[in-house]
Amino acid sequence: MKNKISLVPVGNIEKWVMDSLAEQLEKTFSCAIEIDREMEIPKQAFNPDRNQYSSSFILKEMHSFIRPEGKEKVLGVADFDLYVSGLNFVFGEAELGGHFAIISLARLRQSFYGLPENKTLFMKRTVKEAVHELGHVYGLAHCPDAECVMHFSNSLMDTDRKSSSFCARCQEQLEKLSSHR
Repeated sequence: MKNKISLVPVGNIEKWVMDSLAEQLEKTFSCAIEIDREMEIPKQAFNPDRNQYSSSFILKEMHSFIRPEGKEKVLGVADFDLYVSGLNFVFGEAELGGHFAIISLARLRQSFYGLPENKTLFMKRTVKEAVHELGHVYGLAHCPDAECVMHFSNSLMDTDRKSSSFCARCQEQLEKLSSHR
C-alpha cells in the first residue's frame, strides 16, 4: 500500500484511544494505519513557567525517534498540554507538507474544564484534530469554511462546530497533493 500513517503515542496513551483513532483515520485517509511503539516524553520540552510542553520541540525529537521510510506520515498523540511560541496553547502542530504532526488530547477532554467525561465527544474532537494536523502534513492550509476540518480552531467551540470531513475544495486539493507524492 503506497500510503501509510504511523501513530506514535508520546507517553502513555490509553489503548482504546489509539485503536479508535486508527480505525477512524483508516476510513478518512483510505490507507494503512500502524500504531507504533511509545515515544518517551522529552523532559526538555517542558516549560515550567507555562506548565506546558513545546509541541515544536517534540516534533523535532520525533525526527530522531522514528524514520518515515515506507511510512507516508507520522502523527504523535500526547495527553498533556501543548503550546507554540506566541500562542496560549495548541491542539496540535504539523509540518506543512512534511512528515510529522502531533496532537494533544488534554484540552479535548471534558475533565480539563472540570466537567464529567464524555468519551463520544472526546473521540469526535480527537479525530477532528488528528485529521486536521494530518491534512497539514499532506500540504493543506487552513480553510475559511467554518465547517471544514481544515478550519483553524482557536477554541474548543471551533473544534466542536466543524466536521471531521474535508470540504469539497480541500478534498479535491488533498487528492491532487496525494497523487503527486
